[in-house]
Amino acid sequence: MIIIGIVLSFVVFAYLCWVLFTLAVHALPFFVGMTAGLAVYHGGMGPIAAILAGTLAGSVTFIAGQTAFTKLRSPGLRTALALLFTVPATVAGYHASRGLAHLILPAGYWHDVIAIAGATIVAATAFMRMWLSPPSDTEQGVAAGLTSSRPPVSQTSEA
Repeated sequence: MIIIGIVLSFVVFAYLCWVLFTLAVHALPFFVGMTAGLAVYHGGMGPIAAILAGTLAGSVTFIAGQTAFTKLRSPGLRTALALLFTVPATVAGYHASRGLAHLILPAGYWHDVIAIAGATIVAATAFMRMWLSPPSDTEQGVAAGLTSSRPPVSQTSEA
């Protein structure tokens, strides 16, 4: 019975780490949603309105960022937008890794080493999620040659 408890503890710990780092990757929409929710709540609207406002603001931030990233053609603007999402993710990853290091390791410089490694992993994940997002439909059509009004050479009746 004790072995089942230990195994399940490791599974739950791994799941919570996954959730924590997924949240760290989406730090900018989360922070925008939390800020909007707290502003609505402190404005006297109540907890249900605050939850709805926070969810809406975070979702709009995420969707607007993803849409803008797929529509932009300039590599400089795409990089700037990716960094806008990556910097808060890096800070969140640093603090999440440092908190986990405090739970596992005794005091020492290893906390900083693990925190920097975690921040680097989260930053790379956040940047690559933005950078590798699928292009918009118009870009795929142009790349595949599907937007031309002329039929392909193989379908013409020129003999």
